[in-house]
Amino acid sequence: MKKNLLKILSIAFIFFISSKIQAQGYTTVDSLNKTYLNWYNLDPEIDKIQGASVDRAYKELLKDKSPKKKIVVAVIDGGVDTAHVDLKGKIWTNKDEIPNNGVDDDNNGYVDDVYGWNFIGNAKGENITGENLEYVRIVKKGNLIYKNIKPVVSIAEPSINEIPASQQNDYKTYLICKTKYNQELEKYRSEIKKMEALKEKLNAAESKIKVLLGKNTFTQQDVNNISSKNNDIKQAKDFLLSIYKEGLSRDILNGTIKYDSTYLGKFLNLELNPRKIVGDKPEDITDIKYGNNNVKGPDSGHGTLVAGIITANRDNNIGINGIVENVEIMALRVVPDGDERDKDVALAIRYAVDNGANIINMSFGKAFSPQKKFVDDAVKYAEEHNVLLVHTAGNDGVNNDSFPHFPNMKFIDGSFSKNKITVGASSRNPDKNFAAYFSNYGQCVDLFAPGVKIMSLLPENRYHIANGTSFSCPVVSGIAALVWSYYPELTAVQLKEIILKSATPHSKLKVYCPNKKTQGKKKIKFSKLCKTGGTVNAYKAIIMAEKFSEPARRLPDR
Repeated sequence: MKKNLLKILSIAFIFFISSKIQAQGYTTVDSLNKTYLNWYNLDPEIDKIQGASVDRAYKELLKDKSPKKKIVVAVIDGGVDTAHVDLKGKIWTNKDEIPNNGVDDDNNGYVDDVYGWNFIGNAKGENITGENLEYVRIVKKGNLIYKNIKPVVSIAEPSINEIPASQQNDYKTYLICKTKYNQELEKYRSEIKKMEALKEKLNAAESKIKVLLGKNTFTQQDVNNISSKNNDIKQAKDFLLSIYKEGLSRDILNGTIKYDSTYLGKFLNLELNPRKIVGDKPEDITDIKYGNNNVKGPDSGHGTLVAGIITANRDNNIGINGIVENVEIMALRVVPDGDERDKDVALAIRYAVDNGANIINMSFGKAFSPQKKFVDDAVKYAEEHNVLLVHTAGNDGVNNDSFPHFPNMKFIDGSFSKNKITVGASSRNPDKNFAAYFSNYGQCVDLFAPGVKIMSLLPENRYHIANGTSFSCPVVSGIAALVWSYYPELTAVQLKEIILKSATPHSKLKVYCPNKKTQGKKKIKFSKLCKTGGTVNAYKAIIMAEKFSEPARRLPDR
């Protein structure tokens, strides 16, 4: 079997198993590998695990103190299971809204928004599940606008001269997206063909072995024990052993084919129009009368994982320990299976600010942002109202300085947000794999936080272990909430500075540079992967906040 095909299947296997567990979940943490239980709370010095030193902060610095303020963290995501047993007492409630009376009691523009708002649904209770990727939406729109401009292949084409100067940037973006779309379309179609061919080969090989052994089922050991001079049998044996070695099976192949087919039918489908469900004008920021109050939605797995990391109950002797106790989660559903819309993100940020959120966790992102100004204005609005935003760096294993991950810190006008932290993903041990191979990085990434094999919550009182910068992001949000709950006099900008300056430095550590394709070939100093060169540390952040709260009001150098 060709090595490149095995590599494709190995990646597919990882995805399929991850998706299957995500769908099923586990009812107790005892069903999961306890090695990963609460490791993100551990201390690098005492526990020799590169956690965020949360437990140490509680034990040594906060044991005789009481929090001064309850912090509200808005989780902008795909939904949150507000009824999860490990989130009991941790869900924000709009006290000015009478539940389910069909009236906007507080006159904030949202009817019955008791726990937050769902921006990807309608008043009938219907909800978007799948969406296109953003570059596909750009292609879809561009195909209509530029349908008379032929041919459309690259930004170097003479046809660009036919476009008015004011539209040329949009046209260039369209051409970039069109090229990417064509590449992805061919990639997934080709992978399905390869998987189907491999299934045929697997069926043929198994049939030969069944005839040889005289039975319909057999084990790997049975195949190992086969000794034959028949070339067909030898080839069938070698093929099956290579499949077993890669941990593959017919179920894996079928699951991968199903995923690729869904990718083509949903994310890349130019005919898909799920926004009809919402019924708004997605490019009109003033059209805000849409959505519903179902903050759980049809798929709240991702958002529930995020919420659990931030504040799963630490004292109920079940499940996991979140980072901060004195907090409430405001649930804002914006992210479908596919790319979120800029308008929804912007309105969710504004909703969070207007309804009392102190911190906004944004574990989502995309490569293109056609209505970036909507989001820029909302981020500036949050800054004006002393709200901290924490955003994931992304999971493409690329340098964000070269490949932006939106919403990013640089505004269209060239200025930068002061109230936003961008987070990459790190693992448990300070070795060559310390930086997660999938994590984005760069000087526009502020710091890293635990994001590999993180155990957290799934809907319906279940638990799961997940990887992603999506889960390092709430580690930082949780620590920010922890610090702010004890030192509420800090501004959002001061809190950000404390979190960055108190990061655990890793100046001497060399790691594999994140890259999803190579997964570890080129080494780089960890300090080069982000602005601080470090990982978030709650213990040090509390010490620094305490010093900052003293009369001198000065932040010490790290």
